[in-house]
Amino acid sequence: MSVFNETFTMNNGLQIPKLALGVWEIPDDRVATAVQDAVRIGYRHIDTAQAYGNERGVGEGVRNAGIPRDQLFVNSKVAAEIKNYDEAKKSIDDTLSKMGLDYLDMMIIHNPQPWNEVNQGNDRHFAGNLETWRAMEDAVKAGKLKTIGVSSFEKADLDNLIQNSDTKPAVNQIQIHIGETPLDLIKYSQDNGIVVEAFSPIAHGAAMNDPIIKKMAAKYNVSVPQLCIRFDWQLNVVVLPKTANPDHMKANAEIDFEISDEDMAILAKIDQMNYGAASVFPVFGGKL
Repeated sequence: MSVFNETFTMNNGLQIPKLALGVWEIPDDRVATAVQDAVRIGYRHIDTAQAYGNERGVGEGVRNAGIPRDQLFVNSKVAAEIKNYDEAKKSIDDTLSKMGLDYLDMMIIHNPQPWNEVNQGNDRHFAGNLETWRAMEDAVKAGKLKTIGVSSFEKADLDNLIQNSDTKPAVNQIQIHIGETPLDLIKYSQDNGIVVEAFSPIAHGAAMNDPIIKKMAAKYNVSVPQLCIRFDWQLNVVVLPKTANPDHMKANAEIDFEISDEDMAILAKIDQMNYGAASVFPVFGGKL
């Protein structure tokens, strides 16, 4: 079976493709071409966000992809700063308008905290996240969204939604890569019937410079990105490598090899990663 045909069944019965194209940092005027290239190669899952500033281009790419809309899984994210019902509701409508789409397959809360509080504030915004979640639930009822999920939610953040709303998150999109492998959170999410998605599977490029990873990739006769994507794949999660390069899109899907249990354990124990210039971003430890 092609990796493009592999899916998980979410807790509402809907299917989500296991391999996705991430589009963070792809400019709005270039992303439509990237989406169309990805669909031509075989990708059926596209992941964007309000914060990326490229929803318009992603929508253009989806509309012009040359395959029926219902064969693509399109996801965006409510901005992390939005923690109330009215703004969340408006933002979903704005996203659909920008993208020129009648519905999204999924919308997720981009972060439990506004970005300027990540790595420095203790407020998890439980009440605000419930308000945003309620707006997303109503968008599902209105047919604007097929399903809803979250990103970077810890155990307490997940419990807040599970215990205080009618809808369990369908997914939890979290940073998972060699050097950052939160096995407890992955297990807690999966044990609660929540599909886990891995963003930054190649550590925003930092994995390319790690000697242990490079040596392991050479052992399997694959590239560092292929090893990293396969590592996440074997954790039974959706993987979201991002690229605008069609050659890289193709290579990222060529993961038809098996990392041994012993080597998976070695890779999972790597716990330091130098993100270089990307370390300024909150998801990589920085502060806004």
